[in-house]
Amino acid sequence: MSISLTRYLVEEQRAKGHIPPELRLLLEVVARACKSISHAVNKGALGGVLGSAHTENIQGEVQKKLDIIANDVLIEANEWGGHLAAMASEEMDDIYSVPNRYPQGEYLLLFDPLDGSSNIDVNVSIGTIFSVLKKTSSSTLVSKEDFLQQGSQQVAAGYCVYGPQTTLVLTVGDGVAMFTLDSEQGSFILTQDHVQIPLETQEFAINMSNMRHWDKPVKQYIDECLLGKEGPRAKDFNMRWIASMVADVHRILTRGGVFMYPWDKREPLKPGKLRLMYEANPMSWIVEQAGGASTNGKMRILDIKPKELHERVSVILGSKTEVERITNYHLESQSI
Repeated sequence: MSISLTRYLVEEQRAKGHIPPELRLLLEVVARACKSISHAVNKGALGGVLGSAHTENIQGEVQKKLDIIANDVLIEANEWGGHLAAMASEEMDDIYSVPNRYPQGEYLLLFDPLDGSSNIDVNVSIGTIFSVLKKTSSSTLVSKEDFLQQGSQQVAAGYCVYGPQTTLVLTVGDGVAMFTLDSEQGSFILTQDHVQIPLETQEFAINMSNMRHWDKPVKQYIDECLLGKEGPRAKDFNMRWIASMVADVHRILTRGGVFMYPWDKREPLKPGKLRLMYEANPMSWIVEQAGGASTNGKMRILDIKPKELHERVSVILGSKTEVERITNYHLESQSI
């Protein structure tokens, strides 16, 4: 018998007591928004959604039309439900407080509405990443400071990958579950529960074109992998790089691997490229819940206390033994 996302969440709420009913309803709304985004992505050129919007987000990145569409879909779907106090998005400068005409809830939703959007026009997998925090202050006024919580404080995290199938991956702190969108039924169906990342791997994902800018520990690790059976690792490695974090992490959850988007010398004052709140935290919790690990090269990402809403971070995540090896290389380099 197939298990729908709704039934899965009801069981997490009722039988296991892992989530309250308000969080269950919030996650169902997020899933419905992802279905709407999936439909827009699937229409592609037929829906007139491809190409640039000729605007920039707060990071100075040129926005695609689908970036803005996905952002609007998530806001409009979630603002009226009564479960949220505010939202924050990679595509918005500031937080979005729930309008006064709607009831205010106790949760905060953060999202990257369309990760990997540079791949939109070439029909490569892209996705939506989301994270849910619980508001800690009693004030009805919401500020940026309410969002600046460690990733370990997340109450739910997930992503939806829009590829050959639309797949929703979710954790509420009880392992990782994968759901596939059944287009005929219009609902997400559980297709894999208790997802586990293999401890070891022979695949790594990194943008090799940046090799000349890498720090020594990153270059040491990749050099060892490239030496294959004849090198210190005594096995051959394959490289995979999709340039969409959602797609790269989904592959790792499915068959193992390590994903790296490290600090490099191009912008030495920035700690990394990926966003801590919208990308690194939710993905790190998902990976940890699946038995993997995630660090910035020095410490566990989920232990980082954010200082800014759009803070960046170096990311190394995936199969536990590989992440530990790369992290140790960084720590050894610091001690020299």
